[in-house]
Amino acid sequence: MLRKQLLRQSRAVSEAFTSTSASSLPQLRRAHFSSSPLTASLRPSPSSTLPSRWVSRRYQSTDAEKKTQEETPATDDAKSPEQAKEDAHKAELEKKNKEIIDLKDKYLRSVADYRNLQDRTKRDMDSARQFAIQKFAADLLESIDNLDRALTAVPDSALGKSDGTSTTSTESTGEGSSSTPDKDLVALHSGLRMTEEILLNTLKKHGLERFDPTEGSGRKFDPNTDEATFFTKVDGKEDGDVFFVQSKGFKLNGRVIRAAKVGVVKNS
Repeated sequence: MLRKQLLRQSRAVSEAFTSTSASSLPQLRRAHFSSSPLTASLRPSPSSTLPSRWVSRRYQSTDAEKKTQEETPATDDAKSPEQAKEDAHKAELEKKNKEIIDLKDKYLRSVADYRNLQDRTKRDMDSARQFAIQKFAADLLESIDNLDRALTAVPDSALGKSDGTSTTSTESTGEGSSSTPDKDLVALHSGLRMTEEILLNTLKKHGLERFDPTEGSGRKFDPNTDEATFFTKVDGKEDGDVFFVQSKGFKLNGRVIRAAKVGVVKNS
């Protein structure tokens, strides 16, 4: 019996579905589902529509942000090669400018060093040329001094250069002395004088000169050119005056190679 009833109901349901048109079928379905308590419970309430809007808006905003984010990298990628090339050119230009500045500084320094070397070499060559005979001249000074001492050792009276005050004395010699000078001595003295003059002139050509602090009217003591050997009181002289020359000084091209040894007045 139960089976017969179930078959009858199934047949009735099938006939009802077949008899309904295609247009009335969605309405029946909507009515069927709307009438069911399950669908009513699953239907969203009016209060739940607001969050759905927010969610949709949120999805829309995120999508827009994604689109802008996707578009902006494209533009950055399009500009980045040119900007990278420009930055590379700027960096290379700055590097080249620094290299140019460094090379210019090195060049100027090299030129300055070379010019300083030229000037120093020229000074050294001039100094070597001017003072090459300094040692040789210093060795000749003693010979010149001895020659000068020999000339000053002969008195003027022996050379017939008397000033009228000389007298002849017969007591000391026991013989009649004549006022005539010795010709041989005069000839020797004049020969030595000529030899000295020639030697000094030759040395003067090479820059060696002799100076006498007492020449002319005399002068004050100069520590740069003179060497004081003693001090003493002298009437009629001022302090610091040179009154005696023990040995004359010599200069080689303006450089003092031997100072004059002198006596200096000191009255105080």
